[in-house]
Amino acid sequence: MYAAIAYSFALFVFVMFAVSYFTYKHWAKPVRIQDRLGNAAVAPTLEQIGEGEKKFVVRVIQQVGEKATSMANPADATVAKRQLVAAGYRTEAALKIYYGMKVIMSGALAIFAFTFRTNVSTGLKGWIFVAVAIFAGYMLPNFFVEKVMKRRHEKLRFALPDALDLMVVCMEAGLGLDQTIANVSRELATTHPAIAEEMGLVNLEMRHGKRRSDALRNLGDRTMQPDLKKLVSTMIQSDKFGSSIAETLRTHSEFLRTRRRQEAEERAAKVGVKLVFPIFFFILPSMLVVAAGPGVLALWKHLFPMMKNMQ
Repeated sequence: MYAAIAYSFALFVFVMFAVSYFTYKHWAKPVRIQDRLGNAAVAPTLEQIGEGEKKFVVRVIQQVGEKATSMANPADATVAKRQLVAAGYRTEAALKIYYGMKVIMSGALAIFAFTFRTNVSTGLKGWIFVAVAIFAGYMLPNFFVEKVMKRRHEKLRFALPDALDLMVVCMEAGLGLDQTIANVSRELATTHPAIAEEMGLVNLEMRHGKRRSDALRNLGDRTMQPDLKKLVSTMIQSDKFGSSIAETLRTHSEFLRTRRRQEAEERAAKVGVKLVFPIFFFILPSMLVVAAGPGVLALWKHLFPMMKNMQ
């Protein structure tokens, strides 16, 4: 009995020490340092991290991806790089890490499938299982990048009306388009960081001497977002023909909000149809059990014995 109490106390002390150390190391200490500095620390980018400070896993993936990139089809590599840029991965090592993950995940799933191949089948089906695992490992990074890209597209789409309203306010206050884009990238950095980052890149390209139309076209090509591509085409045409850009932006913002409201109404109208199958397969059987269950049990308890006695 005393040994069990001692073991329990020792386990409690160990867990308490581990939780306290983890909390101090990863929460309390950084917060104190940030309070002393006055501002939150900014995480360094991949270019700012030294080669010796990179994690070992990242270095291995990058080295494997560098060899895989050199053997990949240039057209496929170009498409993959565009998708990575649209998803927000814009470092020089992004493409190498992408192909490195493809190779490593294919190898890991191949080893896993080959280990458990005999559990599936000892013949041709087992080797088909291994081939499917290799293909799945090769395609999983594609699905991940596409998912991240769609999520970023949604963020850009939802942030675009607010950005257009702010651009209209700035341009009606007398600012030029270049200063307007700079203000939008600065003011929306907290609420909509995705659109602020894109506007900031446009501003940097124009400050480095690139033409405004080329910088705006790069915005559409870089993000691969349909609404931004339409906005870029509209702004370039308005700037080319000398029409009011502020009025064009206001009209486009109203169009985006109207379409968002129509999409919400469409989704709300589809809810009734989508609820038919959950109601039929999950809710209705439960209601039948609750409503008809006592009657069925009463029949089973009284009627069937009565019928047996009558026979």
